Amino acid sequence: MADTTADNPHANPARWLVVAVPYLWLLLFFVAPFLIIFKISLSDTAIAMPPYTPVFGGWAAISDFVSELDIENYLFLTEDPLYFQAYMSSLRIAAISTFLLLLIGYPMALAMARAPNSIRPILLMLVILPFWTSFLIRVYAWIGILKPDGLLTLALQTIGLMGPDEQVEIFRTDTAVFIGIVYSYLPFMVLPLYAALEKMDNTLLEAANDLGCPPWKAFWKITFPLSLPGVIAGSMICFIPITGEFVIPDLLGGADTLMIGKTLWTEFFSNRDWPLASAVAVVLLLMLVVPIAIFQNQQKKVA
Repeated sequence: MADTTADNPHANPARWLVVAVPYLWLLLFFVAPFLIIFKISLSDTAIAMPPYTPVFGGWAAISDFVSELDIENYLFLTEDPLYFQAYMSSLRIAAISTFLLLLIGYPMALAMARAPNSIRPILLMLVILPFWTSFLIRVYAWIGILKPDGLLTLALQTIGLMGPDEQVEIFRTDTAVFIGIVYSYLPFMVLPLYAALEKMDNTLLEAANDLGCPPWKAFWKITFPLSLPGVIAGSMICFIPITGEFVIPDLLGGADTLMIGKTLWTEFFSNRDWPLASAVAVVLLLMLVVPIAIFQNQQKKVA
């Protein structure tokens, strides 16, 4: 008799559990929080704790809860240009930062992948080393470097590139934000690129060289296309959290640095307008998740 265990996942509880755990994780830590935020976004602001109404008190109140929902918070987002500007500014900063990360991270990952096997673990450890220090402490360190009387100004004055009365005017600008983001997220770009490049078959480059292909052409025709999965993975891993970044723009950016993460914090904690802040968060999530889902669907069709 043929064994049907391999064809029927329900016949093997262990296999069923392996499949169920990721979905359970997403249900508890993504879907459930999203539904809570979505529910708050359809509520009204109130001077209470928590500062919104209606408060869903049980299954018996479903009809009353649904009848009181409205979309005025989402309509307000379309009326105030601040939120549109914050979304666009966040996407712009995230796109530029991701491009800079790719520009810096790709040569690093390529050098690591082509380094001798004996020193690859050391290079990999150096990339991961910043994770051993608190993220907040690393961002605070950049304040001491970039502020007008900081280490960067002192270093340039010491080597004679700046006069004793001159100072570097980078702190509290978008440039400081880009520096902080690129420094903080560089390992997240390098590691997926290294994983893709390290698995590449180098005999393909040797064959291209034997056929007279220039190194730059071999890179664009062979190396880069084979590393595209790493490029896409690294770009997504960086772009998505950078869009909602709050700490770096708040500590290194100025008053003109407008990002949706700072706007969310202001609405939640300063204005205490939880429904409006929840609407901002829902729109931001849809802006990021929907294009990614469409892209993955197209990739499956191509494959």
